Amino acid sequence: MTETTTNDRADRDPAPAVTRSLRILTLLAEAEGVPMTLSDIARALGIAKSSTANLCAVLEDGAMVEREAGGYRLGRRTAELGGAFAQQFNQVREFYRVVAASDALHREVVQVAMLDGVDALYLARHEGRSPYRLGTPLGSRLPAALSATGLALLARLDDGAVRSLLAPAEPFPRLTADSIAGVDALLPQLAEVRERGYAIDRGGSFGGITGVAVALDPWAPADPPLAMGAALPAEHADDARVAEVGAALLEAARALTNPLSAPRSA
Repeated sequence: MTETTTNDRADRDPAPAVTRSLRILTLLAEAEGVPMTLSDIARALGIAKSSTANLCAVLEDGAMVEREAGGYRLGRRTAELGGAFAQQFNQVREFYRVVAASDALHREVVQVAMLDGVDALYLARHEGRSPYRLGTPLGSRLPAALSATGLALLARLDDGAVRSLLAPAEPFPRLTADSIAGVDALLPQLAEVRERGYAIDRGGSFGGITGVAVALDPWAPADPPLAMGAALPAEHADDARVAEVGAALLEAARALTNPLSAPRSA
């Protein structure tokens, strides 16, 4: 009888169907709304088309994926789960009320993002009343070094931690002509964020958009680092308007601080 070694047991996937299902969801998320055929999914997973069809059928029954003429794409249940994840955090639940009550922010597109590895992952969005379609869709990512929310989050780290986190990702993606390429260009920007209190991205992630963002203090030790940022049309983002929005975001951030964590008066 062949002896099963400890390494063999460690390498064995205890739930291959679950692992493959998660990989299908990841593939469809990375497809950014473009449907993938059954053959495409099977090829990417390296498994039989019949097995892929069975997995997709189960995911479809659970509304995790949906099928159309061009193939499969993410289903509505994924949006519900994403929203449920964000609503776990007190700041996200309060975010909409606080922004809607702000004279300087209620007409703007304002978003909440968390730091996820080297990216800013967008969790919540206040649409405002701007005629412009700005910002990023919920669940999407931007390189943290190139976005205002990412800069606000990275500024909470010391320079050594920033370099350790981001140096392996150099050169950074060139999203616009104004995108920076590496950590050496990033660190002076983070120093400015720490001194000013809020981050500014002038077209580094999207051309024609100026981002202004602040970091949020966690309500609980287990909460992820969050930041809140506004997306402004560059033609309306002069220094005075950026300063006004930055001050409003700082005020909103104070309103989103856990009152129980504030120091008590003597």
